[in-house]
Amino acid sequence: MKRIADMEAFVAIVEKGSLTAAARQLGRSLQSVSRSLAAMEQDVGVELVRRTTRQASPTETGLMLNERLRPALADIGEAMSRASHGRVDPSGRLRIGSPGRAGTSHVLPAIAAFMNAYPKIDVDLRYYDGFVDPADHNLDVAIRVGSSPDSALKSRHLANWRRVFVAAPSYLDRHGRPKRPADLVRHQCIVRAAREGANVWPFTTGAKKVDTITVAGRFRAGGGHAVMEAALLGLGIAIAPFWQVKPCVGTKSLELVLERYEPPSIPVYAVWTATRVLPAKTRLFIDFMAQRFRRDAMVS
Repeated sequence: MKRIADMEAFVAIVEKGSLTAAARQLGRSLQSVSRSLAAMEQDVGVELVRRTTRQASPTETGLMLNERLRPALADIGEAMSRASHGRVDPSGRLRIGSPGRAGTSHVLPAIAAFMNAYPKIDVDLRYYDGFVDPADHNLDVAIRVGSSPDSALKSRHLANWRRVFVAAPSYLDRHGRPKRPADLVRHQCIVRAAREGANVWPFTTGAKKVDTITVAGRFRAGGGHAVMEAALLGLGIAIAPFWQVKPCVGTKSLELVLERYEPPSIPVYAVWTATRVLPAKTRLFIDFMAQRFRRDAMVS
């Protein structure tokens, strides 16, 4: 196990760019991480990392070794975690990151069920805007909504969240109901101002091919909650996750439009640091979330 800890320290140093940052990520002392690096270099007989007072950069040999060790360590951690499931009653604190609104609606109820199932596991849930690197925030796992995680992280696809076009009946009664995506150019569209290219809306055709259309509107909003509230007030047509507007659709305060052309769904992932040996409690949580999201039919 000490050899694995040395390898883990080396990979963390390369990924984080300094011994101090690697020690912080691994929860070890700076002296311990430094000893691990020295042991690695003694084993291979060459310098792996050039150190300065402020940073550490890998040598050519260090880069090559890192590329091979990083996925191998992740596989070892997963194998050990799965092997421990049947013999260890998992315990300890689990640090989870999540987007705020989705976290309150979906992640938090799932965490409550998880804690009931595993009473020896404590949870520290933190909300973030945008994507986060679990290592930078000392998280065991983070829930990411949107684009695929980069190759420096391990990930598991959990679900796809359905998206829809919606508007208030009062707006549609005044301006008419669009029959095809091209009709959107004649409508007031509520745009997420904080996103680059937010006025370019995707939609799907009958063959599930994704196309786009450029829209405009008098009102722009910086967040999903504001977009939904603006739609409820009759300011125009919006794109929203179906889980967010489902209650309003049920009460008929919002109406689905262009159902044949719904925007492509949004993938949801669990992500974690590839350099860490994955503890049993983290693996259990990821498995639990995948099963929970499938059971709850998150696509609808």
